[in-house]
Amino acid sequence: MRQMQRTAALVSALLISLATAGCGTWSQRDKNTAIGAGAGAVAGSVLTGGSTAGTLGGAAVGGVIGHQIDK
Repeated sequence: MRQMQRTAALVSALLISLATAGCGTWSQRDKNTAIGAGAGAVAGSVLTGGSTAGTLGGAAVGGVIGHQIDK
């Protein structure tokens, strides 16, 4: 079960990366925010064993960090 969660998290991160790579009208800051949120959600989910709060918290923190990159 744990392996399935990790695989799902990895697939989600890859899909988010591919989806944001195709958004040519997004600014670099928008892309960084989306990638940070996606990576944070995956990390939060993995670290908390898949809890909703951990996933949402990770997404929020990752989005803020992504937004601050390249300022």
